[in-house]
Amino acid sequence: METNEIRVFFEAFVREQPVDAVLSGIIGEADLLKVRVRPVLSGNRVLFQAEEFRGKQAFHKNMEPDEAVIYLSELTGTVFRQVQAETEGWTGQILCSKKGKVSVKRKKKSTKAGENAAGEVLENAWKQGLSHNRKKHYILEEGKAVPFLVDLGVQTKDGKTVNSRYDKFRQINRFLEFIEDVLPKLDKSRESVIIDFGCGKSYLTFAMYYYLRELKGYPVRIIGLDLKEDVIKKCNELARRYGYEKLSFYTGDIASYEGVDHVDMVVTLHACDTATDYALEKAVRWGASVILSVPCCQHELNGQMESGLLDPLFRYGIIKERMAALCTDALRAEILEACGYRTQILEFIDMEHTPKNLLIRAVKQGGAKENRREIEAVMDELHVYPALYRLLMENKN
Repeated sequence: METNEIRVFFEAFVREQPVDAVLSGIIGEADLLKVRVRPVLSGNRVLFQAEEFRGKQAFHKNMEPDEAVIYLSELTGTVFRQVQAETEGWTGQILCSKKGKVSVKRKKKSTKAGENAAGEVLENAWKQGLSHNRKKHYILEEGKAVPFLVDLGVQTKDGKTVNSRYDKFRQINRFLEFIEDVLPKLDKSRESVIIDFGCGKSYLTFAMYYYLRELKGYPVRIIGLDLKEDVIKKCNELARRYGYEKLSFYTGDIASYEGVDHVDMVVTLHACDTATDYALEKAVRWGASVILSVPCCQHELNGQMESGLLDPLFRYGIIKERMAALCTDALRAEILEACGYRTQILEFIDMEHTPKNLLIRAVKQGGAKENRREIEAVMDELHVYPALYRLLMENKN
């Protein structure tokens, strides 16, 4: 019966002026991270394009409507736990629990008076939006004013994105896509605690709260932490103004913070050099289910790296600096794997916007990877001794 419900859901999706469907929340060890399906025009025919995200790459394929229904139905509940779908007339969701229970919901969109008087016009307008170059569908919609984005200068009061801040708007939406992928790791039946270390002006902290609590209805409590007192004061003022009762900011550093005993998700964005390592250690010690980290200024290994084999490359300062940053983050990912986390290194936003474009996403899975020898072999070859290894593995049996 549940399988039939899923199929009926997707049959309605492909038939009723679809916008897109996003499948996320991977089950097990699948290499398919996320799938987005949307309609495209091929001549005068409407086909469905699947965009499959595997590692750092995206693959595309076009399907007939019937093929799309089969494709989406087979992935739901076997590879992915969650589906978010939208048509011109309704939004829908499918959630699959670990015990196999399936929840299928659809909600009709509100219709303005007189809008249905010209159905053919609506149909043509919908088809005109189908192309490979259609306007990107963001989690936070363009044209819809969000209070914190207005106050932070990303949007105007009527919801338009400020041209000079469009990169920030894209970055916020990209970050929320990473949050969307890990929603199944947050328990909607209890309050989840999320800590954002080095939150700064808190663009992403506010976005995370708005998305999880206001849009998705998750009972989360989010704590932002930063060393700048004036920034923390401003963020608390904004949180009070918006009525965000479960969002609070404190002055403090990553290494010494002891404000909570249990944390479900740790976010650390652009924490400088080894501050990232202390944040990752905290997250592991707390047993956080999810870790999202965008490292910054990886100087530690740059000052340590030596290798007879690679010395000709290390003579070029900028090359050594970039190699040190990549090696730092790769070793961090492997150490998190050794601590029982399924870890990925993903592109945050395009390199043209910022060189700090890698995000480490770690999801707790229990069994630790037996990779200590490999980690130490790399350390020996490069003559490095990374902070995260000292913090988490040095005294580990």
